[in-house]
Amino acid sequence: MASKTNKRRSRSRSTRSRSRSRSRGRSPGRRAKTPTKMPTGSRSPGRPPKQPTTPNRSSRPVKREGSATPTRMSARLAAQIKDEKDSVTVSHQERSEKSVQDIEPKSKKQKHNSSPSEFGGAFGTFCMMFFLPTTVFYINMACSKDECTIMKMPPCTAKWSAFFDLEATLIFLGWFAFQALLYILPTGRVVQGPRIIIGNHKSLSYRVNGFFAYVVSLAGLAVAVYMKVPVTIVYDKFLQLATTAAVFAFALAVFVYIKARLGPSSNLSPAGNTGSIVYDFFMGHELNPRIGSFDIKFFCEMRPGLIGWTMLNIIFVLKDYEVHGVVNPSLAFVVFFQALYVADALWFEEAILTTMDIIYEGFGFMLSFGDLAWVPFLYTLQARYLLEHPLYLPWYCLVPIVILNAVGYFIFRGSNSQKNDFRTNPNNPALAHLETIPTSVGKRLLVSGWWGLCRKPNYLGDILMAIAWSLPCGFHSILPYFYPIYFFILLAHRERRDGHMCKAKYGAAWDKYCERVRYRIIPGIY
Repeated sequence: MASKTNKRRSRSRSTRSRSRSRSRGRSPGRRAKTPTKMPTGSRSPGRPPKQPTTPNRSSRPVKREGSATPTRMSARLAAQIKDEKDSVTVSHQERSEKSVQDIEPKSKKQKHNSSPSEFGGAFGTFCMMFFLPTTVFYINMACSKDECTIMKMPPCTAKWSAFFDLEATLIFLGWFAFQALLYILPTGRVVQGPRIIIGNHKSLSYRVNGFFAYVVSLAGLAVAVYMKVPVTIVYDKFLQLATTAAVFAFALAVFVYIKARLGPSSNLSPAGNTGSIVYDFFMGHELNPRIGSFDIKFFCEMRPGLIGWTMLNIIFVLKDYEVHGVVNPSLAFVVFFQALYVADALWFEEAILTTMDIIYEGFGFMLSFGDLAWVPFLYTLQARYLLEHPLYLPWYCLVPIVILNAVGYFIFRGSNSQKNDFRTNPNNPALAHLETIPTSVGKRLLVSGWWGLCRKPNYLGDILMAIAWSLPCGFHSILPYFYPIYFFILLAHRERRDGHMCKAKYGAAWDKYCERVRYRIIPGIY
């Protein structure tokens, strides 16, 4: 009798064990469809209990247990078996409740894997969503044809036509659609991006044809000028275009946020998965939002705003020629410098796949507004200033500016190429002379070459070029220097963020690197 009872208990435990393993197999990011949590092994109240399918031989002890005949089973033994059965049932329920309690907090902990810590948290990002558009419109209205100063409030108008225009809206939407069409064309290489640090650690594929889109856009503008299309209308509707870009960027951010909420949790960004709606909306809830193979973040980072920056600059040159009959050399140099910068970014488009924007940042309001509104309508400020406030510099002033831009580009391109070559093939014999520090994660940190000069030599080159773009504007107004001032603050903040992430990733090796390379961006100063 004892052996039969032990067999029955063994089968019961085996059944319970299988039930618990299936319960743990549910994805922690999903919630059960039933409104109440039920212990493992319990059934839905609306369904009848499942009848046991064990053989008749195993069911005999159950019948004997209920028998009151003392000749077949003593009352004392029956009471003992009943007590053991109740003990097993209670123990099973306790273990089931304990397993549910163990699993549930774990799923809640995995739901949000970060806290609102960047840009002042939820309150700071809420303010940023008002501050960024206000900055775009304030600077563009303060720097007008009449004057360019921050000492006075810019003139305001109550006319809707000054900010909203159907033609400007169609121009922007047409430009966005044109760039999207160029992006999906089967031209250029398809490359594999880095393994994503969240979810299933998958690697996404990207079509790299940005330089092709750049050349086609330039050729299209040239054809439009040849066909006498009034392209300078873009300058006349500059503020209306900025408004359209801002509204579209906000709508796109709303779309990708809703898409992220409805999609799998494995696609969420580690930086924008905090549980705060405002913070996640600003930082980007989904890491790489896609529609099929169309990567929204990668497209917006490199196409509509960046190429649009050059297109607007060239239109300013055409407007200058239309108004004055000649092109201001200072304006021409600024437009050429910035066009070269954009061409470099698109020629080495694949390099952006290893940057923080792609690997870590989600796509939310910050990147959407930055890519579509901030870049094209603030980075063109120097060119627009020289169009509206011409300054003709002599050659002995222009030559040092050209040299400064060349030095900045040399540092920028040299350091970026060295870093990309080392990441792609760290065992390349051409890089064998570079000194490195090994890390616990299997990677090595460069401490010589460009990256022994300072921790971010590419940022140093960026800043030098930014200064060279503003110097042709002279010193009558500080607004044309908004770009280098803002860019230095941006890069200094980004360097700090990179440093915190590298410290968490590399640990003691990063401390050793910082001791070896003391300066962050500017050697000997910062």
